[in-house]
Amino acid sequence: MSEVNEASGAKADEPAGGSARRAPTVADFTTGAEARWCPGCGDHAILSTMRGLLPALGVAPENTVVVSGIGCSSRLPYYLDTYGIHSIHGRAPSFATGISINRPDLSVWVVTGDGDALSIGGNHLIHALRRNVNLKILLFNNHIYGLTKGQHSPTSKVGTVSPSSPHGSLDNPFNPIALALGAGATFVARTLDSDRRHLTATLTAAAAHQGAALVEIRQGCPTFTPIPRQPRGSAAPAPETDNPAAPEQGPIRLSPGLPIVFGTNEQWGVIRDPSTGELAIGHGGDSRVVVHDPGIQNSTYAYALARLAETSLAEPPIGVYRSVTQPSFDQLFQERLATARPGGRGELRSLLTGVDSWEVAAS
Repeated sequence: MSEVNEASGAKADEPAGGSARRAPTVADFTTGAEARWCPGCGDHAILSTMRGLLPALGVAPENTVVVSGIGCSSRLPYYLDTYGIHSIHGRAPSFATGISINRPDLSVWVVTGDGDALSIGGNHLIHALRRNVNLKILLFNNHIYGLTKGQHSPTSKVGTVSPSSPHGSLDNPFNPIALALGAGATFVARTLDSDRRHLTATLTAAAAHQGAALVEIRQGCPTFTPIPRQPRGSAAPAPETDNPAAPEQGPIRLSPGLPIVFGTNEQWGVIRDPSTGELAIGHGGDSRVVVHDPGIQNSTYAYALARLAETSLAEPPIGVYRSVTQPSFDQLFQERLATARPGGRGELRSLLTGVDSWEVAAS
């Protein structure tokens, strides 16, 4: 954590005065703490990306707050030299809401996992999204409870064998993107821990959004849900060009203003049935291929795209599903304070002992 001079707002090792502050660097956001994650965990890549991203945003470390819950992902605040709170299981959005609405000058980030955010923290997450609090919520999704030794999580696939489901999970998994859209989130995106460029671009877009931004970061758990790796020197399998559900070149990448096509030769595409409005997989040359537009106010299109992956694709699309402009809760809160305060700030004692209170005499 950075020691701050309360009077000047400058770091203790920097002179207070009129000199221009230098631009923050990666070193300014890096602590000396050793990252305690398993070797090969995607959390290392996300941490490295965040250390590079935050200086590029131009926000000083002492004006940045990272709030986390409980889980492997929630250790991240220890490794970023900003203000940070390692809070209570599932409650990070609530802590962050209190900070954001009272200090709109700060950049507030929430770091959580699929278990932390979607199980015990489910209600806290959806209410932060529906209120459109100005938070950047990073949901690390490895489809398992990693910290507590591999139990199935709210995003684990049906049939997942784990210590808590030795015969295979029976639970239908949450789709984090669909859940966020259902809660009315104004910015919803999905990216990968292993694609540094896409991860950086997605988090940059989230940071620029005024309001609640949820980014699902898909990753594997090298200990409990390892991602199959192609052995070095072996030939890669031939792409299944006759099967649109085959992961030929990774997930579909959503780009605003471009048609949603995929496959080795872009032979497949997402099409819309004009009679029903439903999305399906068709041929890339079809005139009904959808041109991606995350700025559509009605979330029906983004929701249909989120649900499409559950039935027709091996991997869900990555990119920004929805990005629309609406007043943030922080803005509305500050406006309400401005109209309420002209009559005086009030006094707590008079509130507690007002006309609606009474005393019970001793018998």
